[in-house]
Amino acid sequence: MSTYRDFTHRGSARATVLRTVGTRERRSHLTAPRVPTVGIDIGGTKVMAGVVDADGNILETLRTETPDKSKSPKVVEDTIVELVLDLSDRHDVHAVGIGAAGWVDADRSKVLFAPHLAWRDEPLRDAIASRLVVPVMVDNDANTAAWAEWRFGAGRGEDHLVMITLGTGIGGAILEDGHVKRGKYGVAGEFGHMQVVPGGHRCPCGNRGCWEQYSSGNALVREARELAAADSPVAHGIIERVKGNIPEITGPLITELAREGDAMCVELLQDIGQWLGVGIANLAAALDPSCFVIGGGVSAADDLLIGPARDAFKRHLTGRGYRPEARIAKAQLGPEAGMVGAADLARLVARRFRRTNRRRVERYERYAQFYDQAASTIRNTRSTRTDD
Repeated sequence: MSTYRDFTHRGSARATVLRTVGTRERRSHLTAPRVPTVGIDIGGTKVMAGVVDADGNILETLRTETPDKSKSPKVVEDTIVELVLDLSDRHDVHAVGIGAAGWVDADRSKVLFAPHLAWRDEPLRDAIASRLVVPVMVDNDANTAAWAEWRFGAGRGEDHLVMITLGTGIGGAILEDGHVKRGKYGVAGEFGHMQVVPGGHRCPCGNRGCWEQYSSGNALVREARELAAADSPVAHGIIERVKGNIPEITGPLITELAREGDAMCVELLQDIGQWLGVGIANLAAALDPSCFVIGGGVSAADDLLIGPARDAFKRHLTGRGYRPEARIAKAQLGPEAGMVGAADLARLVARRFRRTNRRRVERYERYAQFYDQAASTIRNTRSTRTDD
């Protein structure tokens, strides 16, 4: 892999910044260039980069831990640039898309806030683009994951899609007729912070009773650890598995034990699923989509989670029995969805970038032709005067 000295030198020589990015993708993926692009998925613990072709196939993937010094935005930017330059040594990269776990502004240029990184009003797009020769696109990671599922996964063929990502918290995205709905300020889709239990569990956002406090990876682990700490009889299976070390209880472990038939773990996933169904019913009342796609790490529990969610959705849906019900599907692209979606959205930017450059070249050629003609006229005029 390239060293910091290598990529800082190359990055300074590859400086092109894309200043203008269109705000709509409506069906434009059909005319996007079929060129490889790089997708970056940035989380609190890992940075994943991959080269993706026009059909959503991943050609190569690199992963690294999010730098320990992530309190400095520059350190994370260095990591991103190094990964891109490493991939570009083996692939003809035409654009870079970044899916960031945070709030991204409507222009997709700044990360307004990232809960796990020290990005506050950070001009990430321009900071990265100034060090690379290709255009750069930045978006929220749930938006990029939803775009990938709509293009290549569980949401193909859907005109109105809502994606819910269940991880540490709950993220989300809205797609309508091939357009990511970002809202006026770019932060639409923060479903996890809808209040579902007034005065309920305190959320890191500062409020109480947020949806993600009842239907997320954190909620699942919190409930299991509380039962284990109380030495509940129903928790003996998981206590024995972690040998009494309660902090070792994790979401994947709970899912594993549930698949093995552990009654407590099955019940906890059912609880999470029921709360998921309640939230989906609320979203259906507000947005009326044709499909909900459930992604994120917790969705690996499959029907242990999504089955109870479907049941709760049907029980709580407004107008149930007198209206069409949205389809609820598990995401198909797994943890690579955000990376694939970021790369595909970047391909649209590459199209606009190529068009802009082509127009610049055409203008330059017209100006050059004009100046050549003008210079020729001046030379002829001078020659005529000399002859006289």
